[in-house]
Amino acid sequence: MSGEIAHFVDGRVLRGDAGRSQPVFDPARGEVSGQVLLGGEAEVAAAVAAAGAAFPAWADTPPIRRARVMFRFLELLNRHRDELAALITAEHGKVLSDAQGEVTRGIEIVEFACGIPQLLKGDYTEQVSTGMDNWTFRQPLGVVAGITPFNFPVMVPMWMFPLAVATGNTFVLKPSPLDPSPSLRIAELLKEAGLPDGVFNVVQGDKVAVDALLAHPDVQAVSFVGSTAVAQHILSAGAQHGKRVQALGGAKNHMVVMPDADLEQAVDALIGAAYGSAGERCMAISVAVLVGEVADRIMPQLAERTRALKVMDGRRAEAEMGPIVSAAARERIAGYIDAGVREGAQLLVDGRGFRASDAGPGCEDGFWLGGTLFDQVTPAMRIYREEIFGPVLCCVRVPDFAAAVELVNAHEYGNGVSCFTRDGHIAREFARRIQVGMVGINVPIPVPMAWQGFGGWKKSLFGDMHAYGEEGVRFYTRQKSVLQRWPESTPKGAEFVMPTAK
Repeated sequence: MSGEIAHFVDGRVLRGDAGRSQPVFDPARGEVSGQVLLGGEAEVAAAVAAAGAAFPAWADTPPIRRARVMFRFLELLNRHRDELAALITAEHGKVLSDAQGEVTRGIEIVEFACGIPQLLKGDYTEQVSTGMDNWTFRQPLGVVAGITPFNFPVMVPMWMFPLAVATGNTFVLKPSPLDPSPSLRIAELLKEAGLPDGVFNVVQGDKVAVDALLAHPDVQAVSFVGSTAVAQHILSAGAQHGKRVQALGGAKNHMVVMPDADLEQAVDALIGAAYGSAGERCMAISVAVLVGEVADRIMPQLAERTRALKVMDGRRAEAEMGPIVSAAARERIAGYIDAGVREGAQLLVDGRGFRASDAGPGCEDGFWLGGTLFDQVTPAMRIYREEIFGPVLCCVRVPDFAAAVELVNAHEYGNGVSCFTRDGHIAREFARRIQVGMVGINVPIPVPMAWQGFGGWKKSLFGDMHAYGEEGVRFYTRQKSVLQRWPESTPKGAEFVMPTAK
């Protein structure tokens, strides 16, 4: 998609009148591929109004009919998955195979949402008291919003809107302005699937649009994925305006490698999890915790594999890692590498020296950075404490398993963690004792499946409920309890005591 990238409101493309825009880049070539319009209060108001007008009829639509729309959308997604992946690669830069994997993970959430009639079933208890029955059911909230990051422009929105829409809400999506085109294509496919106009809307924009969504009185809930600083702002502003908030923040994911681990598998896992998608994943492994003598055995292999990474235009079939999403992000990551060197970490592989000409024809002006590997990193260093969100792997050496667990648990983030070992007791103790929300045993990126829910602990998650899965259904609905009896079984006379089962 090229040219002007606009909004999608009430079933049609909307230019709006905010008068602001910013360029969208092909990060592999460093070229402007389009201009995204940046919405403001007027565009948000239009989208919320359209969603509000569509809500009563959509909420009243039987869940099985909403599911049929999801089934048609699922069919269209499967038909257009390569097209969506190509849009991701063109604007984000990740390699095409990785983009295809992103689309597939999003499709899995839609598959889960197709079961919404079962997911919305309530509970019924007969005769909770003499002549009285009690049942519960869940109802939609109204207009809800999703604010999503640049690193997964298809998958993360699909963590949100399929369940929000399937449960009967109407939705306003505010995607990242760095890669906005997939959101418009999703809107078109939803309309083609038969979703009524106004049920799904897209407002392109930046902080102005975010703040307008948070302040709008008709937005009942906001779901967010991004940095911890913004997640905290979303939580605070959402609470101030009386909204339900689900905000997923930053991460610093560790992978503990025990001395008994399969070394070849551990190296494969670290290389793929640290440098896949140029490290621009909230589940990327950014710290290798090397226990005991395994450090000396694994470091030469890690350095060799990092140097051999195939960093090139993501459209090329042989590419393993693409460019950084933007020039600003590249400079920020390079700044962290500078800091690591200043603080005394041992720089084994320096991605700052990557030559853009090696990425392929026409890539000389792209936003390139090679894989970077540090050894002898300590917990006091910035490159350990802070989320870099780039292709930088920091290796920390610890003497034993207890020290590894203590190190991980002391970090302020608690998103994902992994342990590579052959020892079942170590694996069990690790899973029980680690203070992190998503844990992998010999699995480097333990992203839960669509029906289980995604979310970390500590400063990686703000709000009570995880994304998607059954907690996603609960986030986008509220429970109603009904107690019922009929005149024939109702005692005569006023009752002045607290009702109890009789």
